[in-house]
Amino acid sequence: MFDKLRQLADKYDLLCARMEEPSTYADPAVYAKYEREARELEPLITAWRAYNRACAAMEEALLLMADSEMKELAQEEYATARADKERLEQEVRILLLPKDPNDSKNVIMEIRGGVGGEEGMLFASDLFRMYSMYAESKGWKIDVANISETELGGIKEISFVVEGAGAWSRLKFEAGGHRVQRVPVTESGGRIHTSAATVAVLPEVEEIDFHLDPGDLKIDTYRSSGAGGQHVNKTESAIRITHLPTGTVVECQDERSQYKNKDRAMQILRAKLYEAEQARQHAAIASARRSQIGSGDRSERIRTYNFPQNRVTDHRLSGEVKNFNLQPILNGDLDALIDSLVTADQAALLQAQTEA
Repeated sequence: MFDKLRQLADKYDLLCARMEEPSTYADPAVYAKYEREARELEPLITAWRAYNRACAAMEEALLLMADSEMKELAQEEYATARADKERLEQEVRILLLPKDPNDSKNVIMEIRGGVGGEEGMLFASDLFRMYSMYAESKGWKIDVANISETELGGIKEISFVVEGAGAWSRLKFEAGGHRVQRVPVTESGGRIHTSAATVAVLPEVEEIDFHLDPGDLKIDTYRSSGAGGQHVNKTESAIRITHLPTGTVVECQDERSQYKNKDRAMQILRAKLYEAEQARQHAAIASARRSQIGSGDRSERIRTYNFPQNRVTDHRLSGEVKNFNLQPILNGDLDALIDSLVTADQAALLQAQTEA
């Protein structure tokens, strides 16, 4: 690890030096390349150099301990430097972990009401509200592609895109089964029911990442359903795309423009097929080694929202850290929960790296 860090530090210094050269200033594309590479390395090199300073401070404190008059002060300095060294070593190890190549991408999410009938669909609506509020707090944009609602305000299924910096790095942990325990509004006897909804989270995939053969697609247009006034009665702007080799179907009817609906449907279809291809490629090693918490499978129960106990429990976490207050979570305050998942994910990756 230390040899690699020294090499990266040398590379960082070389990049910084090249950025100062007049020839680099004369070529904006080259300068941008060097600047981007240096910016990516900077947090790691800063932590690494702080780690080296902490090690040096420990050695100096050890020498001072030989002086009886300085011993007490030196012991305090040694303890501080040692704590800094241990903290910074962990920080460096985390910064050395392989980066998720999708972390900078937008996110496609799908929510479906599961078991529990109407109550499961009402819970799906609650989840969409939760993610909408979280996205708003982060300054992200939500673009609904397709939604099917019930008369009581529930959601049978919804597809939407979350656009913004860091969206995938935070929301990727939300994939799986979400369970709710509460008294449904449709329940007259006051009994607690258990219902569920499923959440799928996919990185938005560009055409250069995954090419779709037009000959494999069947594209149908139809009139939008639901709200929309006279427009939905006159214009066949909704799009349904079927991928013939796999039978995968994607619909998009939220935009008034047929072109925009087609473009969004193609994005969602590309993401679904890309995910399926990735799953096939990784199936052989998935059971032996996971690169993130949970499998991300839609059938996996990841979280329970318990209304009587005012508690949300994430089943991928352990100890007291797995429980959170219900109302803040439902109002989109997800950072504490997701931070815990990020920490657990990093710990799992570090463990796998140690065992490799």
